[in-house]
Amino acid sequence: MNYKRWIFVAVGLFAIGMAVGLAIPTSIANLFAEDLAALEELGIIFGPFQITTAIFIFFKNVSALLISFIFSPILCLTPIIALLVNGLVLSFVSTLVVQEESLGLLLAALLPHGIFELPALIMGEAAALSFGAMAIVALISKKKRNQLLPNLKQNLRYLVIAFVLLLPAAIIETYISPLFLT
Repeated sequence: MNYKRWIFVAVGLFAIGMAVGLAIPTSIANLFAEDLAALEELGIIFGPFQITTAIFIFFKNVSALLISFIFSPILCLTPIIALLVNGLVLSFVSTLVVQEESLGLLLAALLPHGIFELPALIMGEAAALSFGAMAIVALISKKKRNQLLPNLKQNLRYLVIAFVLLLPAAIIETYISPLFLT
């Protein structure tokens, strides 16, 4: 399966996660009060306009994609779960923000860095899905084993492009997005 098809699979999984997130009643947000408190504490440590925040965001996102890629040969579960959960969280939190604040605030908070971060997520997870599926096929079929190394090289290139996209996303999230939130 070529890489373009994996992009569509990744987008589809992300969209399914978003649909599930939209279906969750916002009244259960109270169940996550402790998690939100922990995030607020992290927000104090890594505040806006600090280079350490940009570095933290960049390496957190890169490590998430890298872990997903490394563990993708295990039935592609890690990239599937990553796409579903990211879509779910994005839509659920977006619904809460729109209800409590406004659509304008949501767009101001997400669009500047999301223009880079979401394509990086989709691109990186599509590479993970492609490599994971090829690794599984190579385990099963001796004829396909010679395709594993070229597949790995191709998908590593896409993963590097995703990493590069995460750098401006982290910088924008740290230095530009907060300007719209104050």
